[in-house]
Amino acid sequence: MHPIDQVHLSFDSKGLMLLNVILGLIMFGVALDLSAKDFRELAKRPIAPAVGLVAQFFVLPAVAFGLSRLLAPTPSIALGMILVASCPGGNVSNFITHFARGRTTTSVGMTAVSTLAAVVMTPLNFVFWGSLASDTEAMVSDVALDPVSMLGTIALLLGAPVFLGMMTAAHYPRVAARLRKPFQVASMLFFAAFVFAAFHANFDYFLRFIGLVFVPVLVMNAVALLTGWGAARAAALPAPDRRAVAIEVGIQNSGLALILAFDFLDGIGGIAVVSAWWGIWHILAGLTLGAFWRRIPTGEEV
Repeated sequence: MHPIDQVHLSFDSKGLMLLNVILGLIMFGVALDLSAKDFRELAKRPIAPAVGLVAQFFVLPAVAFGLSRLLAPTPSIALGMILVASCPGGNVSNFITHFARGRTTTSVGMTAVSTLAAVVMTPLNFVFWGSLASDTEAMVSDVALDPVSMLGTIALLLGAPVFLGMMTAAHYPRVAARLRKPFQVASMLFFAAFVFAAFHANFDYFLRFIGLVFVPVLVMNAVALLTGWGAARAAALPAPDRRAVAIEVGIQNSGLALILAFDFLDGIGGIAVVSAWWGIWHILAGLTLGAFWRRIPTGEEV
């Protein structure tokens, strides 16, 4: 067994509580931009978000499993890839979509729906794909993962803040309007603090193992972006929607992955390092792609 599979990264109880609070604040800030109107708009043109959600929750976890077999990383790194691929879209996807001149309403709608769907789909996908190969299945069995308990935690971490944010926007629109811009900035700072906390608490291990996860994360993120874009192109969606779907599928909620890694998976080395490094890498890759697309008018995109 490789050393990264034997290492268990850790947070103290206060650190874990802080991570949970930070993720809750991030999701509350995202929900301040959501309303029943957004869902009605999605219902009027459901093809783009439907394509994106199929790519996100059905295609991407299968792709992650396939890549984990093809690249043959250690079992814990393979599980880290599957865990990240099982998570919903990340909180920065809406910003990057806007930056890339994609259709922001599609991105926001997908974030909302995928966040709600993740309550069931994230534990389901992780347990299914993680148990499909003997090496990763043995590791899932060793940590005695309880999917029902994971489902409850995800509902609390994602569902409750989103509900509160939407209720604030609906019933206290002036308060929501004052909070919206500060939270957009704060969510980025919260997320940076989130990842920094994970690195800081286990810095020696990250330095030791970052080389092992660099290529798997790079390849999987590139394939995730291509999966979203390819699915949207196959569905003949217009360029702004293709960009939104690609970014939404390629930008995962690695903060959720980190919390699940520490709360349910004993902080196993490869799972934790993949989740933390993804949190940094997907922003760099997303912004790079966004800068490229920003230079190309949507009407000229191939």
